[in-house]
Amino acid sequence: MKYLFVSDLHLEADSPRSVAAFTALLRGEARSAAALYVLGDLFEAWVGDDDPDPLRDAVCREMAALSASGVPLFVMHGNRDFLYGAGFERRTGATLLPDPCVATLYGERVLLTHGDLLCTGDHAYQELRSTVRSDAFRDRTLALPLEARQLLAAAARAGSKAHTAAQRAEIMDVAPEAVVAAFRATGTRTMIHGHTHRPAEHTHEVDGAPARRLVLDAWYEHGSVLMLDGSGFSRREIAFV
Repeated sequence: MKYLFVSDLHLEADSPRSVAAFTALLRGEARSAAALYVLGDLFEAWVGDDDPDPLRDAVCREMAALSASGVPLFVMHGNRDFLYGAGFERRTGATLLPDPCVATLYGERVLLTHGDLLCTGDHAYQELRSTVRSDAFRDRTLALPLEARQLLAAAARAGSKAHTAAQRAEIMDVAPEAVVAAFRATGTRTMIHGHTHRPAEHTHEVDGAPARRLVLDAWYEHGSVLMLDGSGFSRREIAFV
């Protein structure tokens, strides 16, 4: 059986092809998977578990159907959808994962993270992240009316696009020293993450031992799923139709 990994789908009403592709994955290949891991930014925005948006509700129901079929479903907060809570777990049947976390897959301990924690060169973003991920910010935000949260999400998206456009490319990528520190702290030698939208497999050296970092693709022009079975990792591109 295969473990499946995706991230950075950024699902929204303006991306019907990516929504259709993810739905097809949930109804098809994922039904025979050992587990499906979504490592952040499933949606372009998530303003609270009480959001009745029809598209997000439809995706949640498809995820719930996968969970009900017996396939374990794990979801990690991303920088776009960090307000998931217990209501999201009930709606989808998914288990929320801490970021980072370690999963044992085919006998190997694998480090899973969304990836933004590793972008330590972007100091402004890291300061913002520490604020919006705090319990106090979460509680204050979720106490606002739904309409106010929707306006805040729209403003945050605009601000994020402006910030990204103003930064040098290398600042937006992970910092090599942060990657090595994460490997060292967790005692792992394989890492899977998203966030940077730069799919690749990287090699690192940690205390004289080799380590590998697998970066997931974003679902913009096409989808992509990383797979792990008894023979190792492989990738499959998903064409949008």
